[in-house]
Amino acid sequence: MPARSKARKRALDLLFEAELRGEPVLELLEQRTAAKTDDGPPVPEYAAELVRGVQAHRARIDELLATYAEGWTLDRMPAVDRNVLRIGAYELLWADDVPDGVAISEAVELATDLSTDGSPAFVNGLLARLLELKPTLAL
Repeated sequence: MPARSKARKRALDLLFEAELRGEPVLELLEQRTAAKTDDGPPVPEYAAELVRGVQAHRARIDELLATYAEGWTLDRMPAVDRNVLRIGAYELLWADDVPDGVAISEAVELATDLSTDGSPAFVNGLLARLLELKPTLAL
Protein backbone atom coordinates (compact mmCIF):
# COMPACT_ATOMS: atom_id res chain seq x y z
CA MET A 1 0.00 0.00 0.00
CA PRO A 2 1.45 3.41 -0.97
CA ALA A 3 2.55 5.75 1.82
CA ARG A 4 -0.19 8.34 1.20
CA SER A 5 -2.86 5.61 1.21
CA LYS A 6 -1.59 4.44 4.59
CA ALA A 7 -1.59 8.03 5.82
CA ARG A 8 -5.22 8.48 4.71
CA LYS A 9 -6.17 5.34 6.62
CA ARG A 10 -4.38 6.62 9.73
CA ALA A 11 -6.08 10.02 9.40
CA LEU A 12 -9.42 8.23 9.14
CA ASP A 13 -8.59 6.23 12.28
CA LEU A 14 -7.89 9.45 14.19
CA LEU A 15 -10.97 11.30 12.94
CA PHE A 16 -13.17 8.28 13.69
CA GLU A 17 -11.66 7.72 17.15
CA ALA A 18 -12.04 11.37 18.14
CA GLU A 19 -15.67 11.38 17.02
CA LEU A 20 -16.43 8.10 18.77
CA ARG A 21 -14.87 9.29 22.04
CA GLY A 22 -16.22 12.84 21.76
CA GLU A 23 -12.69 14.23 22.01
CA PRO A 24 -11.25 17.22 20.15
CA VAL A 25 -9.46 15.70 17.17
CA LEU A 26 -6.47 18.05 17.31
CA GLU A 27 -5.84 17.10 20.94
CA LEU A 28 -5.99 13.42 20.02
CA LEU A 29 -3.61 14.05 17.11
CA GLU A 30 -1.19 15.83 19.45
CA GLN A 31 -1.35 12.95 21.93
CA ARG A 32 -0.72 10.37 19.23
CA THR A 33 2.19 12.24 17.64
CA ALA A 34 3.81 13.10 20.99
CA ALA A 35 3.52 9.59 22.45
CA LYS A 36 6.27 7.68 20.66
CA THR A 37 5.44 4.64 22.80
CA ASP A 38 1.76 4.74 21.88
CA ASP A 39 0.23 1.34 21.27
CA GLY A 40 -1.23 2.54 17.98
CA PRO A 41 0.62 2.88 14.71
CA PRO A 42 2.74 5.98 14.10
CA VAL A 43 1.12 9.08 12.64
CA PRO A 44 2.71 9.91 9.29
CA GLU A 45 3.14 13.61 8.54
CA TYR A 46 0.60 13.43 5.71
CA ALA A 47 -1.99 11.90 8.08
CA ALA A 48 -1.44 14.79 10.49
CA GLU A 49 -1.75 17.23 7.59
CA LEU A 50 -5.08 15.65 6.59
CA VAL A 51 -6.45 15.75 10.12
CA ARG A 52 -5.45 19.41 10.52
CA GLY A 53 -6.86 20.28 7.10
CA VAL A 54 -10.16 18.54 7.70
CA GLN A 55 -10.48 20.25 11.06
CA ALA A 56 -9.59 23.68 9.66
CA HIS A 57 -12.32 23.39 7.02
CA ARG A 58 -14.70 21.16 8.99
CA ALA A 59 -17.66 23.54 9.11
CA ARG A 60 -17.58 24.16 5.34
CA ILE A 61 -16.94 20.48 4.55
CA ASP A 62 -19.89 19.38 6.70
CA GLU A 63 -22.08 22.07 5.17
CA LEU A 64 -21.25 20.86 1.66
CA LEU A 65 -21.76 17.21 2.56
CA ALA A 66 -25.10 17.95 4.21
CA THR A 67 -26.23 20.07 1.27
CA TYR A 68 -25.35 17.62 -1.50
CA ALA A 69 -25.93 14.24 0.14
CA GLU A 70 -29.40 13.67 -1.24
CA GLY A 71 -31.65 12.02 1.31
CA TRP A 72 -28.93 11.79 3.96
CA THR A 73 -28.10 13.96 6.93
CA LEU A 74 -24.60 13.89 8.39
CA ASP A 75 -25.94 12.26 11.55
CA ARG A 76 -27.57 9.48 9.55
CA MET A 77 -24.40 8.56 7.65
CA PRO A 78 -22.24 5.81 9.08
CA ALA A 79 -19.37 7.42 11.01
CA VAL A 80 -16.78 5.80 8.75
CA ASP A 81 -18.46 7.20 5.63
CA ARG A 82 -18.80 10.64 7.16
CA ASN A 83 -15.09 10.78 7.95
CA VAL A 84 -14.02 9.25 4.63
CA LEU A 85 -16.08 11.95 2.92
CA ARG A 86 -14.46 14.65 5.03
CA ILE A 87 -11.00 13.51 3.99
CA GLY A 88 -12.06 13.17 0.36
CA ALA A 89 -13.73 16.58 0.31
CA TYR A 90 -10.70 18.20 1.93
CA GLU A 91 -8.32 16.69 -0.62
CA LEU A 92 -10.66 17.47 -3.50
CA LEU A 93 -11.27 21.09 -2.57
CA TRP A 94 -8.21 22.30 -0.63
CA ALA A 95 -5.24 19.98 -1.27
CA ASP A 96 -3.78 21.39 -4.48
CA ASP A 97 -1.11 18.69 -4.70
CA VAL A 98 -3.68 15.87 -4.91
CA PRO A 99 -5.29 15.27 -8.32
CA ASP A 100 -9.09 15.27 -8.16
CA GLY A 101 -9.35 11.70 -9.43
CA VAL A 102 -6.91 10.47 -6.81
CA ALA A 103 -8.87 12.18 -4.00
CA ILE A 104 -12.06 10.47 -5.10
CA SER A 105 -10.58 7.04 -5.83
CA GLU A 106 -8.70 6.94 -2.51
CA ALA A 107 -11.88 7.83 -0.61
CA VAL A 108 -13.81 5.14 -2.49
CA GLU A 109 -11.07 2.64 -1.68
CA LEU A 110 -11.28 3.44 2.04
CA ALA A 111 -15.07 3.05 1.93
CA THR A 112 -14.68 -0.26 0.06
CA ASP A 113 -12.25 -1.61 2.65
CA LEU A 114 -13.89 -0.29 5.81
CA SER A 115 -17.60 0.36 5.38
CA THR A 116 -20.84 -1.10 4.05
CA ASP A 117 -21.49 -2.55 0.60
CA GLY A 118 -23.34 0.59 -0.49
CA SER A 119 -20.73 3.00 0.83
CA PRO A 120 -18.31 3.07 -2.11
CA ALA A 121 -21.05 4.14 -4.55
CA PHE A 122 -22.35 6.73 -2.08
CA VAL A 123 -18.88 8.18 -1.47
CA ASN A 124 -18.10 8.19 -5.19
CA GLY A 125 -21.38 9.88 -6.08
CA LEU A 126 -21.16 12.60 -3.45
CA LEU A 127 -17.52 13.44 -4.14
CA ALA A 128 -18.17 13.41 -7.90
CA ARG A 129 -20.97 15.92 -7.30
CA LEU A 130 -18.60 18.16 -5.33
CA LEU A 131 -16.05 17.89 -8.14
CA GLU A 132 -18.71 18.92 -10.64
CA LEU A 133 -19.60 21.93 -8.49
CA LYS A 134 -16.00 22.77 -7.53
CA PRO A 135 -15.64 25.75 -9.91
CA THR A 136 -18.74 27.41 -8.44
CA LEU A 137 -18.22 26.65 -4.75
CA ALA A 138 -17.22 29.50 -2.48
CA LEU A 139 -14.46 28.02 -0.35
